[in-house]
Amino acid sequence: MARPRHGEDPLATDPDATMSRAERLHAISEAVITAGSVRIEDLPESFGVSLMTIHRDLDHLAAQGLLRKTRGLVTALGSSLAESSTEYRARLNTTAKRTLARAAVELVEPGQVLILDDSTTGLHLADLLPERQPLTVMTNFQPMLDALVGNPDLNLISLGGQYYPWCRAYMGSLTVDALANVRADLLIMSTSAITDDVCFHQHHDTVLVKRAMFTAARRRVLYVDHSKFEQRALHALLPLREFDTVIVDADTPAEHLERLEGQGIELVVAARD
Repeated sequence: MARPRHGEDPLATDPDATMSRAERLHAISEAVITAGSVRIEDLPESFGVSLMTIHRDLDHLAAQGLLRKTRGLVTALGSSLAESSTEYRARLNTTAKRTLARAAVELVEPGQVLILDDSTTGLHLADLLPERQPLTVMTNFQPMLDALVGNPDLNLISLGGQYYPWCRAYMGSLTVDALANVRADLLIMSTSAITDDVCFHQHHDTVLVKRAMFTAARRRVLYVDHSKFEQRALHALLPLREFDTVIVDADTPAEHLERLEGQGIELVVAARD
């Protein structure tokens, strides 16, 4: 299903198009996110499948934390007050995330112990970390572990805890306890939203884990793309001034750059591709 052009019905379909279930799930999620909410009864005809199949697809997307099903309606959760699933977040601002990762890897030195959070920007960083091995990497993010496993000079430590399928990360008291008993050279992390120059996140458990990561590291680096300055979330995490370095992408508005530099924040603007 082609992505709708501006002004088009996001549920419009090409009757000759065929797609796998993975492609259909992606297309359904994009259609609902574009529209905000959609009547479930409109989806079978749009995607050429039965109502039962649509319900199975929506149940899967709801379990991933991307959509919410109510009676007769499906609503997107990729809003300003909700954290989206890992799969959805990974598709956003990929060019900016690659530039942030390239800037971040320049701060990594062979032999260091790193803590990496459940940021999808970190998956781009994972592609670059073998250039800096030997390293020890601690993370609560299952996709990061999957991406780095098999590198002979990368020592991986899973922080463990309760597994949360919507973000594919381990959190809770066991994760926080594990972080209290380690020390790292460098933390590289992201956040969901920045309001009044403070990092925010929608989920309190995530905030607790990120704070514990912050405490466990000697040097703390935040990388955020420009969209985070337009987002809102519920729970305050940390002020930007608490980080040793803040990395932003080149599309970050000048007003933000000037304000942060005026506060004495060490700011790195990642070069464009």
